[in-house]
Amino acid sequence: MELSIYNINGEVTDKKVTLNDSIFGIEPNDHVIWLDVKHYLANQRQGTHKSKERNEIAGSTRKLIRQKGSGGARRGDIKSPVMVGGGRVFGPKPRDYGFKLNKKEKALARRSALSLKARHPERRTLRN
Repeated sequence: MELSIYNINGEVTDKKVTLNDSIFGIEPNDHVIWLDVKHYLANQRQGTHKSKERNEIAGSTRKLIRQKGSGGARRGDIKSPVMVGGGRVFGPKPRDYGFKLNKKEKALARRSALSLKARHPERRTLRN
């Protein structure tokens, strides 16, 4: 595949460059490109979000009111999720969002992106 070389003003020069068809001439695989971008963005996530659960809240574990006779609902300790200031039931925990992408998939994604860019050099991004 031969492409023209442009100067800094965006004008075509008389020079040409020959690109390797095994890299720049393949049929682009959109799904693998999407996986590679998803893999990159997932690895950028910090994943340090956290909220306190019942066992991490400061407070006593004594029973607030008696079990029967008050006319209200049953209540346990102040850390209960139904109480204001209580712990979160299934809150977020710190975790790693990264996942594994196979070497061949990653290589195919890079080749697909390069071949897509070589087919349409006027496009600024791969999305259009």
